Amino acid sequence: MTSSAPKPPTSELKTRVLSAIVMVALALGTAYWGGWPFALFWLAAGIAVMVEWTDMTKVEPRRIVQTVFGLGALALTVLFLSDVSFTAGAVTALVALALGMLLTKGTYNKLWAATGFAYAMVIVLVPPMVRAYPDVGVLGLIWMFAVVWATDIAAYFTGRAFGGPKLCPAISPKKTWSGFFGGLFAASLAGFLVVWVGERFGVTHSFHPWGTIALSMVASIASQIGDLGESALKRHCDVKDSSHLIPGHGGVMDRLDGFWAVAVIAGIVLLVASGVT
Repeated sequence: MTSSAPKPPTSELKTRVLSAIVMVALALGTAYWGGWPFALFWLAAGIAVMVEWTDMTKVEPRRIVQTVFGLGALALTVLFLSDVSFTAGAVTALVALALGMLLTKGTYNKLWAATGFAYAMVIVLVPPMVRAYPDVGVLGLIWMFAVVWATDIAAYFTGRAFGGPKLCPAISPKKTWSGFFGGLFAASLAGFLVVWVGERFGVTHSFHPWGTIALSMVASIASQIGDLGESALKRHCDVKDSSHLIPGHGGVMDRLDGFWAVAVIAGIVLLVASGVT
């Protein structure tokens, strides 16, 4: 008879670090490459998020709905890379959404299915939008990564170092206000440094220093709200992780909850700046 002993802490930490290195390398490597490799990377991430969401919320018939939404995400990626109009993409998204909701059993589950698809499409579409936008491109993506990573890391360490009142104990008992402000400061600094360094290396961009700091602060707040939102969803669904897809990290949603919220802001800014046509 064999017993499954828990992994020692050092082994778990090694797994987490190795997984993080692979994820960062893929994100930055495909961001540099652009085009189809980058779009397919985020298509895969978005489909994984959609599958985790519909699995957690127990949407039925699950695999059929996931297939419809996955094909819808693929179609949107192809349309984006083909440079079609916003209207054509919006119609495609609405058709996939309507079909998925029609197939889903129960009014309550239809709402879960719809929100899961909408949530995932932010991940599928916004990073390629940022990458392709003139005078934003790779620098904009690095800014998004830097703000989210700086927020997470600084919030963790300042929260542990200073402790104090809890940020939202009903949802996430470990988060503190000291961590919140530590993440806010680190994100504003990281966002500014990305633009400053890019400028020193001659990267053409449309970022203004003070505007970048302000937007980085807004993005940091959004990132922390996104983290809390996913924690609330997991509590509602009574699960610890969104899945076990990423060794040592849980699911894709667990890694992209804060990034998703920043992507929402970036997507809105780009749509407003470009004029939706």
